[in-house]
Amino acid sequence: MLARGPRTLVQKIIDRHALSAVDAPGQGGFVRADLRFIHDIYTAMCSTLLHETFGSQLRLYEADTVIAFEDHYSYAHRSAAHVARGLLPQLGELSRAHRAFTAEFGLRDHGYLAGGEGSEGISHALVAEQYAMPGQLIAGTDSHTPHSGALGCLAFGVGTTDIANAMVTGAVRITVPEVLRVELSGVLAAGVTAKDVALHLLALPAIRAGLGVGKVFEFAGPGAAGLDTDARATLTNMTAELGGFSGIFAPDAETVRFIRERRGVEVVLEDWMCSDPGAAYAAVIEVDLSALVPMVAAPGDPGNGVALDGVGAPVRIDIAYGGSCTAGKREDFDRYHEVLAWAAARGLRVAPHVALYLQFGTVAVRQYCVERGYLEAFRAVGAELLQPACGACANCGPGTSVDAGQVTVSAINRNFPGRSGPGQVWLASPPSVAASAIAGELMSFAGLRDRFGG
Repeated sequence: MLARGPRTLVQKIIDRHALSAVDAPGQGGFVRADLRFIHDIYTAMCSTLLHETFGSQLRLYEADTVIAFEDHYSYAHRSAAHVARGLLPQLGELSRAHRAFTAEFGLRDHGYLAGGEGSEGISHALVAEQYAMPGQLIAGTDSHTPHSGALGCLAFGVGTTDIANAMVTGAVRITVPEVLRVELSGVLAAGVTAKDVALHLLALPAIRAGLGVGKVFEFAGPGAAGLDTDARATLTNMTAELGGFSGIFAPDAETVRFIRERRGVEVVLEDWMCSDPGAAYAAVIEVDLSALVPMVAAPGDPGNGVALDGVGAPVRIDIAYGGSCTAGKREDFDRYHEVLAWAAARGLRVAPHVALYLQFGTVAVRQYCVERGYLEAFRAVGAELLQPACGACANCGPGTSVDAGQVTVSAINRNFPGRSGPGQVWLASPPSVAASAIAGELMSFAGLRDRFGG
C-alpha cells in the first residue's frame, strides 16, 4: 500500500485493491473486484464475447465471486411497448442465454419467481441486502451499482466489455476519480425523505453545470450519520443521475446494524474505513437537511427539481408508481404505508382516474411488508401490488404510460423522455407518490392531510 498524506475512504479502497500504482485522480489502471455482478440485459453479450474469444478454454476467475440476476424483463409480457413491437421472443432468447451461461459456470443466479411474474429482486438492491460489505470494491453491469456504497464500499457500473474482462481476470479497469464531499447537517423534517435530498442536489446550479461528473460523492457529516442504510442507498443510487462515478458513506454502527438485521452477520469495522481529517476533495457541498421540503422533478430531466408546494397550478395525474431500486426498499414501503394507512382509516381510496402501482424491490422487502401487515392497507385503497422487478423504471411492465397525454408521478430515479413510456413523468418521494395517488394530482402528505383533515 502506498504511504502518503491524508486520504479519502475512496482512495484507501482503491489502494487496497490496486493491481498497479494508481494513486492520483486521472490515473488509469486495474483493480481487483471483490464482487462482480451481471444482469439479464448484458449476460448474452458477455457470454458471446467470452466464448468467441476463448472457445472451449473459457474459464471464469473465482466464479464464486460472480453473481447473476434476471431482474429487468420478468414483467415484459405486461409491457405495452414490448408486446406491441413483438419483442417477447427476443427477450426469451436473452433469458435462455443468461441461464445457459450461469449454468455452465455454476454461478449464483437470482432469477424469476415461480408463477411467471417477478424476480427475486433488483440486482443492486439484492447486492446491498445480501452481499456488499464495508471496504469492498464491487463492479456491476448497471448504472445504479453505486447503490451498495451505502454500506461503505466502492461500487460502480461497467459495460459489457469490462465485465467480460473481469469475468476471466477478476480485474476491472478504473480511472481514479476525484471525490466530492457532501456535508450533511441537521435532521430531515417529517414528510421529507432521502429522495427529496437527491432531488435538491440535482437541482443545484453547480451540479447542473457538471460539478459532479465523474466524481465519487462522499456523503458525510452529522446529518449523514442520522440516516438509516435504506435512506443512504437512495443517495448513493442516485449518484448516477448526479453524473457521478459512485457514491459512498463511511461505514458506522448503522452499517453494522443493517448487516446484522438483514443477514445475521456480525461485522467488525476496521480503523481505516473512513476518510482522514485533512483529506483533499474536489469540492464540498453543504446541505442542511432540516431546511429541505418535499421536492418533485418536472418531466424531462431529474435535475428539473422544484419544491412541491411551488409547482403552481394543480398537476392532474393518471399513474402513480412506487418501486424500483431507488424506492422499493423497506424504508420506502414504510413511507407508502404511512400515507395509505392514513387514507384507508378515513375511507379514502386511490382517485378514480389514477392507477397506483407498488412494486417491491426484493422478495425480502415484500416479506417485510407481509409481516408488518402493510398489504391490507395497500389493497384497501386500491393499489396494485407487483412482485420485484425493474418494471416501469425500465419501461418494462405495469406503471408505464401508453400515450403521450398521460402524466405519471413516480418514485424512480430518472424521468428522461421515454424512460417510462411516452407520457410525462414527474419524480417524487415515496410519500408524495402515495399522497398524489389519493389526491389525483401532485401532492405531499402534508397537503393531503390539509385537504381531508387530520
